[in-house]
This record gives sequence, C-alpha cells and structure tokens, in this order.
Amino acid sequence: MTGALSHIRVLDLSRVLAGPWAGQILADLGAEVIKVERPGTGDDTRHWGPPFVKDAEGEDSREAAYFQSANRNKQSLTLDFTQPEGQRLVRELVSQCDVLLENFKVGGLAAYGLDYASLKTINPRLVYCSITGFGQTGPYAKRAGYDFLVQGLGGLMSLTGRPEGEEGAGPVKVGVALTDILTGLYATVGVLAALNQREQSGIGQHIDVALLDVQIACLANQAMNYLNTGVAPKRLGNAHPNIVPYQDFPSADGDFIIAVGNDGQFRKLCEVAGLPQLADDPRFASNKARVAHRGELIPLLRQATVFKTTAEWIALLERAGVPCGPINDLAQVFADPQVQARGLRIELANGLGSRTPLVASPLRLSETPVQYRNAPPLLGEHSEQVLQQHLGLSAEQIAALRQAGVV
Repeated sequence: MTGALSHIRVLDLSRVLAGPWAGQILADLGAEVIKVERPGTGDDTRHWGPPFVKDAEGEDSREAAYFQSANRNKQSLTLDFTQPEGQRLVRELVSQCDVLLENFKVGGLAAYGLDYASLKTINPRLVYCSITGFGQTGPYAKRAGYDFLVQGLGGLMSLTGRPEGEEGAGPVKVGVALTDILTGLYATVGVLAALNQREQSGIGQHIDVALLDVQIACLANQAMNYLNTGVAPKRLGNAHPNIVPYQDFPSADGDFIIAVGNDGQFRKLCEVAGLPQLADDPRFASNKARVAHRGELIPLLRQATVFKTTAEWIALLERAGVPCGPINDLAQVFADPQVQARGLRIELANGLGSRTPLVASPLRLSETPVQYRNAPPLLGEHSEQVLQQHLGLSAEQIAALRQAGVV
C-alpha cells in the first residue's frame, strides 16, 4: 500500500452514511480501515434496497447498492461488543489503531467502556471522531439525528423548492443525503488535522462533529444574507438570491441552465438572445439592478429561450463565453464525455463472483493516487484475517468466538 495514509489504521464503528463516508475517504487515501459490524445483520444500509448488487448468475444478492456507496476499500469484521469478550477485542484493536470513527448516540459507547475517556488510557495517540446529529453538548445532544430531519431543522429545506405562490410550492429536501455527506467530509478534515497535530504533540484527541453544526455552517452565503439583514431568505426554486440571471430556462426541447456571473456575461447573453437592448436598460444594466428587477427580466429571457433547443443554446452561449449547461439525468451524466474521460465510473470484483459498479473518488493526487484495492466487503468477509493478523488468534479461538456469538 502506497497511499498518502498507508501508515494509518482506522477502526470504523460507524453505520449508515456520514461515518462510513469519512471512513471510505480515508481508505481511498490508503488507510487500512477495519469496519466493525454486528454479527448476522451488519450495517443497516446493507439491507436498504432494492436495488441490490447482482451475483455471478446475474441475480439480486442481499447486498444493497446503498451500502456500496460508502464502504469501498474496507475490511469487514463482525464483532458483538455488547458482550465483554467483544469489548476486550475492540480494546486490543484500539491499541493498534490511529483513528476510531463512531456515530452512536451521545454516551452510547460508554456503557461498553468504548468511549474516548476509556480508550485514550489504552492508546493516548488515538484520534477518536464522534459523529452525531446534534453534538456532544446542548439540549438536543441525546436526540437521534437523521439527514432529512437536519435538512429541515437546519434551514436547508426553507431555501429549497419552488417559491411561495407558484404551483408545487413548498419545502423540498435535497435529492441525496447531502448533510450526511458534508458531515463525512468535515469529519475527514478533522481527523486529518488531528493526525497532523499528533505529529507535533504525540497525543490524539476527541473530535465532536454534528450534522446540525455542519448543515448550518454550509448555508454559506444564505446564512450571511440573513445575518447581515435580519431577513430570512425565501425559496427561489432554481434561482440565485444574489445573482441574476442564474437559474434554469426553458428550451424548445426541455430545460437548461444559464449562470451569468457578471455584467459582461449578461451583455453577451443579451446579444446571443437577440435582445441587446436589455443590457443597456437601467433596470438590468448591473447585477444589483437585475436582482431588484428579477421579476421583469426573467420572463423576457424565458420568452426568447423557448425558440431554440438546449443543444443549440449551449453551443451558442459557450462560443460567446456565457456559462451554461444541460440538466442531465444520471444516465446522461455517466454517458457524458467529460465524465468518461475523468474515469468517474469504475468496477471492482466483489465476493459474490461478479463486479460492483462504483463512483470513483474525486481526489487526484499526483504522487500518492487513490488506489481501488477492493469492493465494499461482504458482511464479516475479513473477520478471520483481522483477528489472526492483528490479534494473533488461532483458528480454534476464532471458532470458539463464533460459537459464542461474539464474532
């Protein structure tokens, strides 16, 4: 293993998405990631289907496609740490690990002696990352947190959906569990920062990452719009609160996006659209004016865009230097020549005798590139390997643990 993190070993006790997403990023960067799962059932998302991965005969397996999205390059170890022997084995592994990821409820692992305060006495260099819905402190700390709930509570859904008064108006969640994904990314950043600090201090630390905190932090300009005005932003559909025109427009055969970022681009748009007079109209000559007169400008542009196809508009606008693009479904995404050129669809051989299609990592490191070592593991696929290599257990000892339901 020659990845940037090939010297790092991670014990991943997390389930579902935010924690596993962080674990997969670390694994893609070369870390050895041991995913600890419940015997018999494993990570909840193993069963979140259909769809399921196909086996060698082309039939549905019991491995949900959802699980595959966040568990590449990991080893699966089944271990019941509600049992004392399971707890002992986790502690032995912790003594050999650099990072622990977990997303249990606040205090949930303390009952098993697997909380940070307990484990740092075993391994003071341990970087222990806790991912929860609401963090380790505050009145909501003990609540369970789910992406959908946090998108609502954290304000994202108040900004997403058609404007009030339009048909179909109302709050809408983002089409993927974006808060979970962003939390996984922030957790990864925190782990990398703590590992870097450990190089200087020699000791690890506890990282407290909360979905709600991340969701609010990622409101970005919308949060700043509110904090600077005291006025809560409203839903604008596909429009932008600070830039106009920056939204979808109808074409002769569908819809496409125009994303004008400055007044020069707006003038070019007007020329291509056969409406050069709009660029000199005081209502539209500056972005500030266009934001104020959005309701007058957008209908004028929409009346013009319906007379050409999406492909025609994109060809014309790209030549003029006006940012624009199609609205693709996923079939079109993976057929796109740029997506194919970047190799964003990969396949890895799996333990079912077939191959699992996956989305590639977006990280491109020149000296330590991402390596796709193995597909997301079957439940317990590496239990014997991990217990033998890292803990020195014999086949007889492992068999006894299986008989006792610990492994």
